[in-house]
Amino acid sequence: MTDQTTSAAPLSPLPPKVEPTPFIRQRAVRIIIYAFLALFVVSLIAFRFVPGWLDPDFSKHIASHRVMVGMDRKQVLEAWGSPNTMNVTHTSDGLRREEWIFEDWESPAVVKHRYLYFEEGKLIGGHFSGSDVRLPLPAAPEMAKPKGHP
Repeated sequence: MTDQTTSAAPLSPLPPKVEPTPFIRQRAVRIIIYAFLALFVVSLIAFRFVPGWLDPDFSKHIASHRVMVGMDRKQVLEAWGSPNTMNVTHTSDGLRREEWIFEDWESPAVVKHRYLYFEEGKLIGGHFSGSDVRLPLPAAPEMAKPKGHP
């Protein structure tokens, strides 16, 4: 009998070289990242609904003179009172939109505005806008009168 070897490469006594797994591809690291992302998404969803669960009729917000998305017109009126200006528009779909503008006069020269936006009677958002301080113009210097004239 003849002994035939089909291997052309010489046998190496060393095991094959194994490259280390990159840090981000390690299983434990991926699990931590996915858990953090899942917790982040759950917290975003919970942040949207938890205030409604804690104060479903907004009575605590109204008592502390705060408004929150989801309130209706009556609740906002109880919390902040009536607006100085109200603009009403309708969309092409027939939705009624309102913009309420509240003016806060800090002095005769300084006014700040609060804007609230309603859609079909529900508060959907708002923002606060402070105006720059408007100082009175300096009085024009009087013309120098020649001496001796009244």
